[in-house]
Amino acid sequence: VITDGLHDNMSERVIVEDVWFNSNQISVYVRNVGRIKISIDAVYINQVSQGFTSLELEQGKHGGLVIMYPWTANAEYEIKVVTSRGTQVVDYYISPP
Repeated sequence: VITDGLHDNMSERVIVEDVWFNSNQISVYVRNVGRIKISIDAVYINQVSQGFTSLELEQGKHGGLVIMYPWTANAEYEIKVVTSRGTQVVDYYISPP
């Protein structure tokens, strides 16, 4: 038996399209590739929760998250994006020189 909540979780898909390292901030561009509206609930950099402006995306839409973060050059960062339903996307990114 698939409940409505589980069905929604299974219909939710988000991808990180791009990550930009700018002056004291990291911009994370995400796209909703699922079948339902998503809401970004949390962003973690190196396993530490970060503040950001909330973002909701309809099916097929994309948007950006700007995180104020004092990154250093040539460093590896684990970035994790979590939706309000608990879907997670995580990957590693190297900052520019």
